[in-house]
Amino acid sequence: MAKLLGYISLGCAKNLVDTEVMLGLLKDDGYTITDNLEEADLIIINTCTFIEKAKEESINTILEAAQYKELGRCKGLIVAGCLSQQYQDELFKEIPEIDALIGTGAWDQVMVAVDAIEHGNRSCIMENITNIYDERMPRIQTTPRYSAYVKIAEGCNNGCTFCIIPKVRGAFRSRSIESIKAEVERLAASGVKEIVLIAQDTTSYGIDLNDGKPLLTKLLKELTKVEGIEWIRMLYLYPTFFSDELLDIIVNEPKLCKYVDIPLQHVNNDILKQMNRRDSREDIERLLKKIRNAPTHVTLRTSIIVGFPGETDEQFQELCEFVKDIKFDNMGVFTYSQEDGTIAGAREDQVPEEVKEERYHTLMSIQAAISEENNRDLEGTIDYAMIEELEEGDNDTILAKGRLKSQAPDVDGNMYIEDCGDTVKPGDIVKVQVEQGFAYDVVATIVES
Repeated sequence: MAKLLGYISLGCAKNLVDTEVMLGLLKDDGYTITDNLEEADLIIINTCTFIEKAKEESINTILEAAQYKELGRCKGLIVAGCLSQQYQDELFKEIPEIDALIGTGAWDQVMVAVDAIEHGNRSCIMENITNIYDERMPRIQTTPRYSAYVKIAEGCNNGCTFCIIPKVRGAFRSRSIESIKAEVERLAASGVKEIVLIAQDTTSYGIDLNDGKPLLTKLLKELTKVEGIEWIRMLYLYPTFFSDELLDIIVNEPKLCKYVDIPLQHVNNDILKQMNRRDSREDIERLLKKIRNAPTHVTLRTSIIVGFPGETDEQFQELCEFVKDIKFDNMGVFTYSQEDGTIAGAREDQVPEEVKEERYHTLMSIQAAISEENNRDLEGTIDYAMIEELEEGDNDTILAKGRLKSQAPDVDGNMYIEDCGDTVKPGDIVKVQVEQGFAYDVVATIVES
């Protein structure tokens, strides 16, 4: 009888890559993946601990999966990832249904955990946090066949006072250009057209390999040579190492999406200093001005934290005015989460939850209006789009759902084509004209190339 494996991957795309590697290792051991947890012999949950809501989601998911040890066929429940790394003792003690815990650097030891389960033992595998996968590791792609994430580095050296990631993911460490290119070539050969480069701090790529100097542009020049890859997108481009050279290659290289995801978190200088961010408001404004003044329009995305300890009404209003002025194309807003083991988490001047929530909704409302204005400005423009889903519409029409080249998977809005006929299929990249823009989505029509 086949051994069936069920999995749930929580949190960010960086975590998803770890999940895909564990799935690859288990497939090599004879496991077959199932979407039905009730029939799974083994269940893996890769957890997130970035903010309080992520912790709650992880705990609830573990408890729900644990029920399949009684209601289903599950003989082993493995919990991996950031929550395991941070709270290994508490998890083992409070949730006896967990058979194995795997830390963020021990995903390659998943078969050791399985072996322990088969022998009736619980295991807690927390290797030194120095591990990073390479192109030789088996990996089961869980994203659509035409788009894949590629993790180019692991860990973080930034030491932001609100963030636990360096403690659970370790110091910043980059993969070699050769390793990354080999993986991208393999993905291209399997039919992937879009790769999304990710790291905790993508612009810092290579600083540990090149005497403190980043190598991201050198990496990009190599990846653009890979045949079959049509779109290269980057997420988490922190401002400190965002160079003129990087902006130049984004603007001028056809394969690179004209898309910059630049997590700013705040703009008030006092808050930035308390967050231990390396850039001032003046630094940020100079960089954003360069991007906005580029000869080709570059889509700007950012992420913001509201309610950081001690944040005053005046500092929040400064942030709101800044967002109104810059008019980001896309923005994610998070309420500050008080995290164990962080400098900010130990402060006594925590902002009340109701104030954080109010600020969140205020800023999101501002951004929704900006996004709608930006998307309306797209009406009549020509772009390229990737088709992701097809479904039957009214009057025997076919509705296509996808993304413009300016929209990243999972975090941005969608593009819809109301009647695309039978000329496209998921994974196709087509030329479109935007007809209508809304707060987050756009409606387009296919035009002849």
